[in-house]
Amino acid sequence: MASHDLPGGTYRVGDLELHRVGYGAMQLAGPGVFGPPADRDAAVAVLREAVELGIDHVDTSDFYGPHVTNEIIREALAPYPEHLHLVTKVGARRDAQGGWPHARTPDELRSAVHDNLRNLGLERLDVVNLRMGAVDGPEPGSIAPQVEALAELQQQGLIRHLGLSTVDAEQLAEAQAIAPIVCVQNMYNIAQRSDDALVDLTAAQGIAYVPYFPLGGFSPLQSEALHAVAARLEATPMSVALAWLLQRSPNILLIPGTSSVAHLRENVAGAGLALPADAVAELDAIGA
Repeated sequence: MASHDLPGGTYRVGDLELHRVGYGAMQLAGPGVFGPPADRDAAVAVLREAVELGIDHVDTSDFYGPHVTNEIIREALAPYPEHLHLVTKVGARRDAQGGWPHARTPDELRSAVHDNLRNLGLERLDVVNLRMGAVDGPEPGSIAPQVEALAELQQQGLIRHLGLSTVDAEQLAEAQAIAPIVCVQNMYNIAQRSDDALVDLTAAQGIAYVPYFPLGGFSPLQSEALHAVAARLEATPMSVALAWLLQRSPNILLIPGTSSVAHLRENVAGAGLALPADAVAELDAIGA
């Protein structure tokens, strides 16, 4: 599959023209996103295949592993192709038990940016997402001190663009009063639709919306409905879920993750599935 065959076309993220189908590298670390993978060569192969397929943005973080995923990305892809852009995330760390405690003080954020730069082998990060909420959704409160710390690093030339993760519309507006925001990365899928209004808001503002866990949070009833549509279209549930997201709004960019070359190819091809109107209506009802 050549790059021009990637489904969904492109979307402008700041000054970066990105294909709407990217790759999420979280699963390249060991179980629980902790420690090294069982097969490092396979992880390297997946990354190189992603670039061969024409994928031009990889989503990562130095707290995956920790450090493991970024080190594998550097091993597999550096020196990086000019068209490839790395999107990373700060705001958490890993403890010895594999937990995800917050790391949100300005000093911790500065340290995390430098960790990402060092382990990826870069002088500037293309996009840094500030993770503020919990994995399953935003937490109320001001995010100004954190955004100000990252905006200062951006002014120093260490960060090209700023994004946000697990935030609500009020926090997005607060951040935008400090610095331009080019993307929002929150949990969203066919069943988890609490961000419908934020998807539309970011689309109206020309901000990319990047959903994670596209198949997470399904009840048996919802899963049955998804599987029924997939069976009728002779497609996999993942293909249908990804295709629904691409058709939901033009500002949605996908970062499906996998540690398998075969699954990577399936995800990229599946996202290009054309969903007929009756299938879209059936899928929309899942999250109603």
